[in-house]
Amino acid sequence: MPRLRRGDGKLAGRTVAHGCWGDGPKKAGVFKKNLPKNIAEKSKTFEAAPHPATQFRRFYERSDLPIAVRHGTTPTIDWKVEPERLDYIYLLPIFFDGLVEKENPYSFLAYKGLQDMLNAARGKEPSLICPAVPSLIIPLKKALNSRDIPTMCKAINTLQLMLRSEPRVGELLVPYYRQLLPAFNLYFRSTKNIGDAIDYSQRKRENVGELIAETLEILERSGGEDAFINIKYMIPAYESCMLNGH
Repeated sequence: MPRLRRGDGKLAGRTVAHGCWGDGPKKAGVFKKNLPKNIAEKSKTFEAAPHPATQFRRFYERSDLPIAVRHGTTPTIDWKVEPERLDYIYLLPIFFDGLVEKENPYSFLAYKGLQDMLNAARGKEPSLICPAVPSLIIPLKKALNSRDIPTMCKAINTLQLMLRSEPRVGELLVPYYRQLLPAFNLYFRSTKNIGDAIDYSQRKRENVGELIAETLEILERSGGEDAFINIKYMIPAYESCMLNGH
């Protein structure tokens, strides 16, 4: 009779009678490592969250924001109330919090809504933006520290628009440089080496290194006499645009 190896499948009764019992019972698993679920998966600590839980999303889904998408050849925002009549102290932080959104319509509504509100506040007296500045630091810092280049570019473009719409914001931001500028310091020298190719990110304003350099110059020009020394403290490689006569 041919000798059967362990694990050969079905065994005849005669083979069983000779003492070959097949594979036997399953392993008890006494020495198996009992790891928590998902511990071996990638933590994604340095990646942007695909579904961030933002105040903007919660308020929009509850229909607490006076906006809607106006569909057309180029989608725009349909405001239920004129932007300049809104409570900027209450709504601006919510819209800034929506800058970290990656999905539409939340991403589009937050970014375009901020542009509409900041443009509508241009030249208003008393200022609509200045009283809201302290409450904008946390959501702005959250967007800058996301390590997600498109999100950072949206935040930096919005910051530039806010400084151009209300130049007095520059002085108000000086005490908050320690919260905002560490992310600038990480990407200050971030440039692309593409040879003789065309860099379309410049036209789309998505080159984070150039946007940071532009923003630092605007902060220095609008921040008063203490702006440069505070920028230099946080970003040692920065050189003053005022001293160079630009």
